[in-house]
Amino acid sequence: MDFRQLRYFFAVGEEGSFSRAAQRCFISQSAISHQIAKLEHELGATLFDRTTRSVELTPAGRRLMPIAAEVLGLEAKALEVGREPRESIRITANMSFASQSLDAISSVRERHPQIDVEFVIKDFTDRVNAVASGEADLALIRGDVDRPGLEAVRLGIEELVIVTSSEHPLSAFSTVDLGDLAHYPLLLPPRANQVLLHRVVEDAFVEVGRRVRLGPPIARDHTATLEVLTNPRAWTVLYAGTAAGTPRKGLKFMREIHHRLQVPVCGVVQRNANPNPELEFLMRALAHSIVPPTDSAP
Repeated sequence: MDFRQLRYFFAVGEEGSFSRAAQRCFISQSAISHQIAKLEHELGATLFDRTTRSVELTPAGRRLMPIAAEVLGLEAKALEVGREPRESIRITANMSFASQSLDAISSVRERHPQIDVEFVIKDFTDRVNAVASGEADLALIRGDVDRPGLEAVRLGIEELVIVTSSEHPLSAFSTVDLGDLAHYPLLLPPRANQVLLHRVVEDAFVEVGRRVRLGPPIARDHTATLEVLTNPRAWTVLYAGTAAGTPRKGLKFMREIHHRLQVPVCGVVQRNANPNPELEFLMRALAHSIVPPTDSAP
């Protein structure tokens, strides 16, 4: 008896078919039949009742199935012993960070080929919880986090891009002052859904002694860019990384002239964690790849 015969027997027992088991094991049906016949001869027992329409386990076959499963499981564990364990870095972020992180992940794989990098999409709260629990090594966020045991490492600053319809009165300009925007409604999702965006814009307007004029909140099933297209006197803001991948037909993308609309981009890690050179290299690479230059043209 050998592992191969047990593997073929187990496949036929699960599939209830010699032909399907042969496909599963990537061998011919005659070969799998031959090996099971040898196993039956060695055991001195018939393992399957074969008819032209079905293949069913005999009582001896049913007794052998759990034993075969256990033996094959032990075989898999034995093979794992000889394999070098691979280290991994687990990143969690939202979808807007995904494409921006590709260069950094590629750099880590080139420098440290023994490292596997996992990238998992989660919302803000789940990202922070994943790092706190040890499920993830790094969470990418915009803004900051104040939670015991965690540290937000500043990776850079991302500037917000102002977006209007190409029919907006200010659309002829590439930069715009907040004072000029105060006359027009700002369209954003409800504050509860985008606290950071609301706070950054409101604080910037307070800095210039003006008050932001909010328009109707954007519904969950609508997009900011579509809303400004249908409201030519309105404006909205996008993260620079999001704006870079947004179609521009019918839209105008502008910068705030004094760079007041800025958001910190941070990597959240466990405070006082053991030094990890590969993770530190990844964070340096992320600082270059996920934060667009603030002086680049929109």
